[in-house]
Amino acid sequence: MSTDSLSPEVRPTDLPSGGEPSSNFLTRISDRLDRLRDNDWTFTFALALVALLPRLFVAVAASREPVWDAHYYHFGAVRIAEGLGYSEDVRILGKLVSKPWCHYPVGYSAALGLVYAVFGSGLLVGPLFGVFVGVLLVGVVHRLGRIFLSENRARFAGTLAALHPGLIAYAALLMSEPFGALLLLSAVLARFAIKNQKLELSVVGVVTGLSALVRPLSLGLLLVLPFAETRPLKRAAARLAVVFALAFATILPWTIRNCTVMDGCALISTNGGWNLAIGAITKTGRFDALKASDGCPNVTGQVQQDRCWAEVGVKKILAAPGAWLELAPKKLSQTYDHESFPIEYLHEATPELWPEGRRARGRDLLTYYHWLLIALASLSVVSLPIGARSRAALIVQGSLLGGLVLLLTYCFKSVEHPFYVPVAILPLLALLPLPGRPAPRPAYAVLMGLLFLTSLSHAVFFGEDRYHMVVAPVLCLLAASALRGPPRPLAPLSVAR
Repeated sequence: MSTDSLSPEVRPTDLPSGGEPSSNFLTRISDRLDRLRDNDWTFTFALALVALLPRLFVAVAASREPVWDAHYYHFGAVRIAEGLGYSEDVRILGKLVSKPWCHYPVGYSAALGLVYAVFGSGLLVGPLFGVFVGVLLVGVVHRLGRIFLSENRARFAGTLAALHPGLIAYAALLMSEPFGALLLLSAVLARFAIKNQKLELSVVGVVTGLSALVRPLSLGLLLVLPFAETRPLKRAAARLAVVFALAFATILPWTIRNCTVMDGCALISTNGGWNLAIGAITKTGRFDALKASDGCPNVTGQVQQDRCWAEVGVKKILAAPGAWLELAPKKLSQTYDHESFPIEYLHEATPELWPEGRRARGRDLLTYYHWLLIALASLSVVSLPIGARSRAALIVQGSLLGGLVLLLTYCFKSVEHPFYVPVAILPLLALLPLPGRPAPRPAYAVLMGLLFLTSLSHAVFFGEDRYHMVVAPVLCLLAASALRGPPRPLAPLSVAR
């Protein structure tokens, strides 16, 4: 009896003794390899290797003692690994007392703490974890690109992420941005890639909650997920309610912990009020250290401090709302107009390895690549006018393309390099139902929503170029979407259930 006549459901072990199980087994293996090739998984694995090598080199060669916020991430992770919780020891009346923390979000330190508990807390362990995170992030970018882009465009998006010099440099930094981006985009990928609805909702909800524990602003994903829904309103609302519930259920144990051991309740962390006050006080649009004289001289607990600073921020904003709004361009400029944080971090850690010339060249390399991504991403809202189906589409798309090219040329040529302008208007342009625009896709809409919320949050609080690193993978995906052809009738997406 030949296995060629058997249905795919029949297993080799079900064959009579005279069958050909080895042939059937090899056929099944061949079919699975074909499916991997059809879904371009071989390229994902190859891309992961390409991403691994430079990140591994940078992590080993450039990592040093953590500085700035990384010092606190590392310290918190060591405490967690030692079973002491997210805390520090303070001396009260001559005795050391453990004082709980929640100023910084716990998620990144908790992940590092788990790694430290297994591998130790040597200075190279954290960066090697960063290498692992960076490689996974590149793979997620490619797989997410496969959801709404052609095969070659998805490959281009993954390659842009793999070779991104800023993301490569981050492998040596003990900073939370790549890990936050990995969880955030993993939740987006799960929304579109998992076909079992119950599993999809569970993964999206839990991963969104975990992402929020790293970066509370990731809860904004819950606001843009509706753009991915194609179902009737009642069913879509039910699905979103499940995701909301699971996300907050994931956060809830940490919230209960805060309410129990801190001087008040805090959902995740207690730096929101601080950041609001900084955003109201800053003159440059970037971080400015708060002083007791700014409005909170007599506070002790972290929750009390945060609430006090939140009140200070609100009062200053309401006292001069126009002045506060005028700060938004400065904040967005600090967020998007350059990329220098990784180099400055490395210089702070080892100044002898980064003399001024090398430091300037490093900043320039990262910044030019960042500008290029923004320029290409800006063209994702316009379709190539060649072959437009109507005169209106040709005129509108041609005019939009010309306008964007002029704006981007100005950004490159201007002394200020105001690349925050195209980033800020990009999601708004994507919403316009212009004739001949690229065919709308749910995943593309979600990515645009994440970019918009990132800009909005830093216009409210304050800007630093490190904060755009969370959406750098999003820019890679949008860059690969540039100048798609005019829309054609599309079969319904199997992922947009």
